[in-house]
Amino acid sequence: MESATVTLDHGHAEHHGPPEANQSSRIDRQTLGILLFIISEVMVFGAFFASYFFLRVVVNPGQWPPEPYELPVAVAGLNTAILVSSSFTIHYALEAIRRGNRAGMKLGLVLTWMLGATFLFIQINEYAHIGFSARDLAFGSIFYCLTGLHGAHVFIGLLLLSFATIRAFRGHFGPDAKDHLGVEVPGIYWHFVDIMWLIVFLTVYVL
Repeated sequence: MESATVTLDHGHAEHHGPPEANQSSRIDRQTLGILLFIISEVMVFGAFFASYFFLRVVVNPGQWPPEPYELPVAVAGLNTAILVSSSFTIHYALEAIRRGNRAGMKLGLVLTWMLGATFLFIQINEYAHIGFSARDLAFGSIFYCLTGLHGAHVFIGLLLLSFATIRAFRGHFGPDAKDHLGVEVPGIYWHFVDIMWLIVFLTVYVL
């Protein structure tokens, strides 16, 4: 009896602190984390879209955008094509490293970063020449809120891509599933940024 007690005490002493968190075998913690973050960001965008449609349908049901405001639809369309193209390049980067093609991964990451930076530059230039500010009526406020919120997410995505690109050139990634999470996780976020812009573009510039 005494021996059993000693054995139990010894076994209990081997573990210190709280028990380890249960981890699903289907999805890793980094991917789950970015997916949960994206869900929270979808709700943020949803609140702004609700405000936009309230202003457009209830407050100002007439001409939209209200006179004398005009939106540069052609420029925004070009910017949309640029950002959509970046989804293909980040996908190429991920598929390249899955095949062990480090050069392709580096090329895909650099191209994605350049396309994203070009999109952000064009959007800032659009702000400088659009002819109204966020203080001009509710339309100006909601326009800058929606497009500015998305622009902030593009900036965050560029930071994530910068870290991934630096690590790629230092040889940090490999073809194994856990060895390229540093490319896959920013890629998931970047696809989210692209999808949200398509919704913003169709809602604000086209409809």
